[in-house]
Amino acid sequence: MVEIDSLDALKGLQDSRLGPGPWVTVTQEMIDGFAFATMDDQWIHTDPDRAAKGSPFGNSTIAHGFLILSLVSAMHRQTVVIKGMVLGVNYGLNRVRFPCPVPVNSRIRLSCRAGRMEDMENSGLKVVWECEVELENSSRPACVCEMITVMFSA
Repeated sequence: MVEIDSLDALKGLQDSRLGPGPWVTVTQEMIDGFAFATMDDQWIHTDPDRAAKGSPFGNSTIAHGFLILSLVSAMHRQTVVIKGMVLGVNYGLNRVRFPCPVPVNSRIRLSCRAGRMEDMENSGLKVVWECEVELENSSRPACVCEMITVMFSA
């Protein structure tokens, strides 16, 4: 975890690589909960028996790409802590890709680069984070994206 003293200090880290953060295990329970919440219960995600017989992605269920993407924000909070920040909000995403499927019970972790930054009129700082979700024991990432956040200090 990287601790940064303030939003002004974050500006000094522009173009710096931060992380990786801690490993997160993607469980079948997480996959099933995401399937229920999004109404995406395709068998490659939710039917371990059928997946074990073989799918285009191996012999186990795989996580939804959007589940992995939705974990980026939480993993970011475990990777980068900015003291004095009272609120951070998601502004959007750019260039999302899922280069590699994530089998059930795999471990993932986030690394990011603090990219473009822009001061906002309302005392916020908009940051484009270049994010990469590493899949343990894989040469390809599970997800790459630009996550845009607006952060506010006290």
